[in-house]
Amino acid sequence: MAVFLSNEWFEQVETMGNEAGELNLPPALANMIVNLKVSDAEQDIEANFTNGLLHRGLNDAATTTLLLDRSILQSIITDFDTNQIMGAFMSGKIRVEGDMSQLMAVQTARPSAEQKELYTRIKSMTTMA
Repeated sequence: MAVFLSNEWFEQVETMGNEAGELNLPPALANMIVNLKVSDAEQDIEANFTNGLLHRGLNDAATTTLLLDRSILQSIITDFDTNQIMGAFMSGKIRVEGDMSQLMAVQTARPSAEQKELYTRIKSMTTMA
């Protein structure tokens, strides 16, 4: 088990992503590059969602940045419930800087079977600090 958003966690996610191979992502998810600034009690964490996976650090190609807290991000990553994501956005728990158009396109996108399987594996090795 790796602590969510720790260096070890990012390394394991990268390894699992490489092992998973082609995720057959819908175009809205395949083309999405979003930076994440995650607030945490101990330290703020910068990450990006690219190619259907969460990566450490910011991506210079991103035109959108999401500001959210650690628990909201973990819920998104482990449950991928679009209704919950929209609820968090509407209640101000997720703030957006930059271009919102790619987020709008994602509203109707559903993860592929391959992505769901990968995220199930990620969820099984993830623990909160």
